[in-house]
Amino acid sequence: MQCLLVFMLIVLLLVCFSICEAFECEFDAENHQFKVADTIRVDQSGKGDFKTVQKAIDSIPSNNKKWIRILISPGVFREKVTIPYDKPCIFLEGAGRLLTRIEWNSHMRTCDSATLTSFPDSIVAEGITFKNFYNVPLATIPNIKNTVKPALAARIYGDKSAFYNCAFFGLQDTLWDVQGRHYFKNCYIEGAIDFIFGSGQSIYESCEINLTIGKYAPQYPNGYITAQGRNSSDDPSGFVFKSCVFTGTGKTYLGRAYGAYSRVIIYKSVMTDIIVASGWDAWTYVHHEYAIKLSHFIHIYVYIYIFFGGQSRFLFRGLTLLGEIFEILFVG
Repeated sequence: MQCLLVFMLIVLLLVCFSICEAFECEFDAENHQFKVADTIRVDQSGKGDFKTVQKAIDSIPSNNKKWIRILISPGVFREKVTIPYDKPCIFLEGAGRLLTRIEWNSHMRTCDSATLTSFPDSIVAEGITFKNFYNVPLATIPNIKNTVKPALAARIYGDKSAFYNCAFFGLQDTLWDVQGRHYFKNCYIEGAIDFIFGSGQSIYESCEINLTIGKYAPQYPNGYITAQGRNSSDDPSGFVFKSCVFTGTGKTYLGRAYGAYSRVIIYKSVMTDIIVASGWDAWTYVHHEYAIKLSHFIHIYVYIYIFFGGQSRFLFRGLTLLGEIFEILFVG
């Protein structure tokens, strides 16, 4: 029954994403596809329409309902990019995440530091790296303690946003999955502390999640991959990691409770031994995770395949029950 419940949760989320497409944007009903109405080219050499990504976004009319593609050439674009609320239906297309990089160096308030901030619904990005490199130089200085500060690579608000073959680099709070339905496919996400956090209703499929606390912040005993912010039992938000790979240096928890009803599902994913045995940290909700008979607080569902040198191995020996269901199934 528990396995069935986990499966049903994932299916419901997947179905939601399949039927809740960006229908507000212009749709070619005859060919049953979304049609790009215009392409804007960004090239630092001056061969495109604009030299910066932000200038290209600024050129799009407010309340646009047609899909506009911004084609970004290879290069490192050192700029802070914001897509305002009134500019949906934008497709950011890079030349590949190894070739097209948008970088910034900011550590202001969490709501101000992101390299990419996306407010509107119906935004798609493909083949781009988003990076905030503020923490990395400080973290490499010997004998400096507590230097790591929130420095976001991306902050995503809008509903029905999707990222394909993108990369997100940071150390603390790399990706703020703020709210709405989001889909990440074949993405690379790097960080050390709460580096995927927020109250999004999001699926991360076939992504690589890389921990760098051992490399850049060894002064900390462990990191935290997620900090999911679900705060009520009727809140639909949650993170699903489907067919992902968790790697890196140092030790980490799968997550800690950013809300009283935090929910994370890890499905058929591969983990190395970076995950600490207890798996999950209740953070400020200590004792809530044990109050199963009174209320269902913190939820983390795990259905994983762990691969070590050709053999599956029992990693979570002595793992604690942390919510309504904590299902560990090893296949293979």
